[in-house]
Formats: sequence, structure tokens, C-alpha cells
Amino acid sequence: MSNRCDLLEVGVMSGHKVSHSNRKTKRRFLPNLKNISLYSSALKVDVKLKIASSTLRTINKYGNIDSFLVNYRFNKLSVLAKKLRKKIKINLVKSGSIDEVKIKKKVKISSN
Repeated sequence: MSNRCDLLEVGVMSGHKVSHSNRKTKRRFLPNLKNISLYSSALKVDVKLKIASSTLRTINKYGNIDSFLVNYRFNKLSVLAKKLRKKIKINLVKSGSIDEVKIKKKVKISSN
């Protein structure tokens, strides 16, 4: 059983445990993984995933799992997430409800 997030591949990080006398010993930072089932309205099924709590906060920011997968950066997603994204986009295009999931990009206005 790997310590990786199913959507964003957040994994184990390494670093130092620093004592009061400033001695450094190697340690591992494990991700905070949760087994969660999220409902996909496009696929009309519950998707069981093992995701990090930081990923769950990002999903909540986007609204739901469908809009997260459609709008999040493609290169940051795991292989499983890319497959789910493809299925969701196909179903959204078939049903014609792709506009409900799209989030408008923020336009940065520069003042000169």
C-alpha cells in the first residue's frame, strides 16, 4: 500500500528532525491520506479514492470532483486522475452540460 494521493500524487517527503542543540537526523514526512468516496455528477457514481487532505481542500475550492478534474492543471494530475478526467469530459460533452463545470479564467489587469 503506497503513501500517495490518487489524484495529485502527493507522496512522502524527507527532511531533518532538528534537536535543541541543532543536531539533524533524517526523518520522513508522511502525507495525511484519507479514504473518501466522492460523487461524480457527470458519471453518476461514487468514486472511491485515497486522497490527501490538502487535495480535498482544493476539491472543495473548485466545488466538486468534476469541476476540479476539468479545470485543474493537466500536468499535475496522476494517471488515474487523467483517466477520470477524460471520462468526465466525454460525459459532459454528450450531455451538453460542460458550461456548468467551466470556471472562467481570472484576467490579470496590469496597471501601467
